[in-house]
Amino acid sequence: MKVDAARQRLLLELADADAAVARLDHRARTLPEDAEIAEATSRIEAAREDLVRAEISAEDLDRDYRKMDSEITGMRDREQKDSAQLTAGGLAPRALSELQHELNGLGRRRSALEDDMLQLMEQQEAVATEQERASATVAQLQEQVDTLQARRAESLGAVTADREVAAQRRAGIAQDVPAELLAIYDRQRADNRIGAGLLRQRRCGACRMEIDRGTLTRIAALADDDVVRCEECGAILVRNHESGL
Repeated sequence: MKVDAARQRLLLELADADAAVARLDHRARTLPEDAEIAEATSRIEAAREDLVRAEISAEDLDRDYRKMDSEITGMRDREQKDSAQLTAGGLAPRALSELQHELNGLGRRRSALEDDMLQLMEQQEAVATEQERASATVAQLQEQVDTLQARRAESLGAVTADREVAAQRRAGIAQDVPAELLAIYDRQRADNRIGAGLLRQRRCGACRMEIDRGTLTRIAALADDDVVRCEECGAILVRNHESGL
């Protein structure tokens, strides 16, 4: 295949343009904000788990409080009833003794239950504090994520704009490359290989492999418009004054 040497050298510009596009694509996939957002999101999930645990504990404590409060209220009602009976008098000595004994027992149990309720209220206060802390953490981290996402959008917008410029440059170069030569180049890239490279200091500019002396001698004997490909990677070898042929 023969293509004017100047047209072949356009492939080096095309390869540079494709490399620039690839770098920008990589930047778009690996924006630093993505890692920061992922970390903050992970911390939000942990804080939300803390919040859920605190909410469950608060519900359990509230249920225990209501049950305890109901029992204390029942004891007070019973104490008032017993006290009214004692005040009214007219009870037999044995019944009076039993009523007094019951009243004393109710007072002791109520006092113990009220002490337990105070401890329960302290637990409720601690859990409420944990709820507030976890909720504030979630809100703070969510605000941080929102800020990072806005910053990411700006970064991605800048990278996208740069990529459009690079893609336009690539398209402008490609239109000056002969169709048959461009097809070979594009097939190389479709196989995730570099399409073309400069032959310099006995090395292929695409795969960096050193070319043996016999092959170099054969290449040197070819006309300038002959298209040469690397035997190792298949890339089009572009020759110029740096090739030393």
